[in-house]
Amino acid sequence: MSSQTLLSLSRTNKIALVLCVDLSLLVLAVWLAYYLRLGEFVSLAETSLWPVLLSIALAPPILMASGLYRAIFRYSGLPAMLSLTRAMLVYGVLYAGVFTFVGVPDVPRTIGLIQPLLVFLLVGASRAGARLWLGGLYEQHLRKSALPKTLIYGAGSAGRQLAAALASSSEMRAVGFVDDDDRLHGHILNGLPIYSPLDLEEQIESLGVTNVLLALPSASRARRNEILARLNGQHVAVRTLPGLADLAMGRVSVGALRELDIDDLLGREAVQPNGLLLNANTHGKRVLVTGAGGSIGSELCRQALRSAPEKLLLVDNGEYALYNIHQELLKLGTSTEIVPLLASVCDEIRMHEIMDTWRPHTVYHAAAYKHVPLVEHNPAEGVRNNVWGTKVCAETALRNGVRNFVHVSTDKAVRPTNTMGASKRLAELVLQALHHSQSQAGKAGVSKVTCLSMVRFGNVLGSSGSVVPLFREQIREGGPITLTHPDVTRYFMSISEAAQLVIQSGAMGKGGDVFVLDMGEPVRILELARRMVSLSGLVVRDDENPSGDIEIEITGLRPGEKLYEELLLGNDPQPTQHPAIMRASEPFLPMSELDERLNALNLAVGANDVPLIRGLLQQIIPDYKPSGEVVDWVHLEQEREVASE
Repeated sequence: MSSQTLLSLSRTNKIALVLCVDLSLLVLAVWLAYYLRLGEFVSLAETSLWPVLLSIALAPPILMASGLYRAIFRYSGLPAMLSLTRAMLVYGVLYAGVFTFVGVPDVPRTIGLIQPLLVFLLVGASRAGARLWLGGLYEQHLRKSALPKTLIYGAGSAGRQLAAALASSSEMRAVGFVDDDDRLHGHILNGLPIYSPLDLEEQIESLGVTNVLLALPSASRARRNEILARLNGQHVAVRTLPGLADLAMGRVSVGALRELDIDDLLGREAVQPNGLLLNANTHGKRVLVTGAGGSIGSELCRQALRSAPEKLLLVDNGEYALYNIHQELLKLGTSTEIVPLLASVCDEIRMHEIMDTWRPHTVYHAAAYKHVPLVEHNPAEGVRNNVWGTKVCAETALRNGVRNFVHVSTDKAVRPTNTMGASKRLAELVLQALHHSQSQAGKAGVSKVTCLSMVRFGNVLGSSGSVVPLFREQIREGGPITLTHPDVTRYFMSISEAAQLVIQSGAMGKGGDVFVLDMGEPVRILELARRMVSLSGLVVRDDENPSGDIEIEITGLRPGEKLYEELLLGNDPQPTQHPAIMRASEPFLPMSELDERLNALNLAVGANDVPLIRGLLQQIIPDYKPSGEVVDWVHLEQEREVASE
């Protein structure tokens, strides 16, 4: 019997096994006692059986009363020896009293003294041997038994590799598999039973499972959603393995386990990219990305690099962010030349210098201030960066013969209620006006060079400021989860899917296009928070469940925040060759009319006259309806100083 098999026995079986060993030692002690007394081995029969029978009758009850069977393998140190000594003194007195002092015919009196000494030595040696053999293993077994119990969903190759990794893990212990294949149900795999998904809830409760690990790298999104729906509310933490690409690299380990993918939390299937559209403006081309160190910009760099561009120019005004994305891309071992460039998109001279030097084929303009509350508190800088930064980059692209200029916009540009949304809508109007001017010049015989297009989409999960990483951190800290309003609803998309769609949209641009991404169904943020708590193995604490783990705290809408976001101004989006990309047709102002208003806005921005900035934005964008009073920090402080004089 192996040590692991021995340790896995039930407590009753362990006691029975040790009792059998002790009874054997009692018989052996009588036999050896006769040898020591007579100098020869004798057969234990007839009168010599009396010492055996009395020993078997006396010793086990005394050993049990001394507690030597309460903890078989761990109770084998000094406390066990002291208990054994006391038990053997009692046993020796009784045993010697019968055979030495009273006497039994044909049984030498010295047997009553020798046999208890031998019993003490043999039983003590057995306990010491058990400690040496099983002590470390037993402690390890105890530690393993105390680990959180885990079910592995998926008994395929990934599941088997994960179970093997968990066997030596100090984080959790696998207690079984769950698999959809009914041919496997009831079988044992690597020592672990395989259960049916229909019994999942029952097994979670009966086994005391606290974790479920999804080892389903090739499962469809629909199937994963079904599993997560079944696990929702089961008070188990759900984690997942990487995708097939990572598995192919041999990365199946406990360390490879991660929290649920953002797509899992959204419950939506990502649209597969069109390879032709992905490569059209990037493969073998010189590509420039502004805001390359930001969430969207860095993902655009990663996606573009996969298409093997000739050069990849990274533009950002943040030194640390630019350094990080440059180092990350270099580690990919690409043959593409990657050039990090410190620059502000508002610096016309610097941007012209860059584009004139490298003559990029495609520019992805992702540089923007996009955090609604921050821009609301710093509106002049938000307008300067988002509007004039876009205008400078687009006009520079026109002068330097850039073939494609793709502007990353936002759903907050539609009927905006905040400065950030209004500034992004105005940036769209600038590009539309530039396209219109370019078209008019083309009619006059001037060759049209640059295709200007915009891509508008909603919230990107995983970006800086996204609710998912914020909620995860708050859950890890024990809450509360902070939510501005229980009815806040947003469109969501994973950052990788958004970047792929931006690149594909740019490939379909004809000039002046406003592309709108199909974001699926809007998500209620409160339900997203509840889902994240549940799939972390915890319970929301509310009026219905005051003893829950994580509270959701409503803090109130922030300045400029909307309950609902929209993607379209009109209701007639046109389909494109990509099922997740639509082309919107929206009104704009010609540059001759827009320029005059931009000049006035520029003066207001330079003077940080926030009320005037708001008023001018409303004139240019009639749909802009500011919510609340001016909250610019500088403006508020200046008002306080005036009031105190």
